Amino acid sequence: MSEVSTKPYLIRAIHEWCVDQGLTPYLAVAVDRRTLVPRNFVQDGQIVLNISPDATQSLVMGNEMIAFQARFGGVAQNISVPVDNVSAIYARENGHGMAFEPVSLADGESSIDEDAAEAPVDVAGTSPEPSPEPPKGGGLRAHLKLVK
Repeated sequence: MSEVSTKPYLIRAIHEWCVDQGLTPYLAVAVDRRTLVPRNFVQDGQIVLNISPDATQSLVMGNEMIAFQARFGGVAQNISVPVDNVSAIYARENGHGMAFEPVSLADGESSIDEDAAEAPVDVAGTSPEPSPEPPKGGGLRAHLKLVK
């Protein structure tokens, strides 16, 4: 029997912790062909999504895929993210969370066209916010643990 990854369980746990603490869970995602997100909000092959209950509808955090509906620029869209592509989940307010081993793209697969990229988005709003900044005094990386 193959070993089941702990990654989806850890993502769900950090999400639950953020919500229970009244914090805003952000999901950092490497974007590839399997990732269904608005491409104009992608920057450097990544997107940061607000996955709080106020920002999403019908959030399903499965072992293979994370899916939900959210508004981008006031337009409702379906979002689908492979769990393998999640590079971090963290609280916007304090940067506490967890980072994961980067995803290597399959042979011949490339990320999206970066010329069409804009900026990460807070899906709760009707317009994109600037890239979420880690808290001062140590930054995001100081609080995240790399899981292999």
